Parts: sequence; C-alpha cells; structure tokens
Amino acid sequence: MKEIIKIKLSKIDSFKNHPFKVNKDDSLNELITSIKANGLLNPLVVREKENGRYEMISGHRRKLALELSGIDEADCYIEKLDDDEAIIYMVDSNIYRNKFYLLKKLLHIK
Repeated sequence: MKEIIKIKLSKIDSFKNHPFKVNKDDSLNELITSIKANGLLNPLVVREKENGRYEMISGHRRKLALELSGIDEADCYIEKLDDDEAIIYMVDSNIYRNKFYLLKKLLHIK
C-alpha cells in the first residue's frame, strides 16, 4: 500500500501545460460540498520536483475545491514518474473522471 502524506497546497504546482480545464461549475460545487461534509476521500497524486516543491499529476479539481473550502493541506501520494509516465497518468485519470461524470449525468445520479 502506498504511503499517504500531508502536503501544504502552496507547495504543489500545476502540471506543466495541463490540457484539462478546471471549470468552476456545478460539479466543482458538489465536490466542495462533499469535501466539507466528508473530507478529501481520494488523495492527490504528485511527484517531487528538484526544488523541494511538488508537481500535481492528478487532482487539480480536488486541489481547487480544497482551496475554495479554506483548507491549506491535502493527503497526497508521491509517485516517482518520469515526464512520459506523468503525462500518461494525468491523461488517464482525467479521461476516467470525465467518463464517470458523463455516466452520472446520463443516469441522473447526484
């Protein structure tokens, strides 16, 4: 099992050239409500940078929701990924999330 550590959000940078937009929409508001009620259920995924900071791999929406909720740190998994592996991980996690929300919308699930 991977180790989860708490990291200050201010130490986490966005993924360079992140191609997926984080929209301030109803689904983000639902995520904020969920975080306020239940905490962060899925840790962020980051990788270490050479300067002591971290780069977001998966969790840009969750990070924004935490920030908008007034929370300044998050549970994180630290992955050791090269640039190509990081891109694949980031794209894969976003494609899965988009399919999940589309399915929820089609089935009228909140």
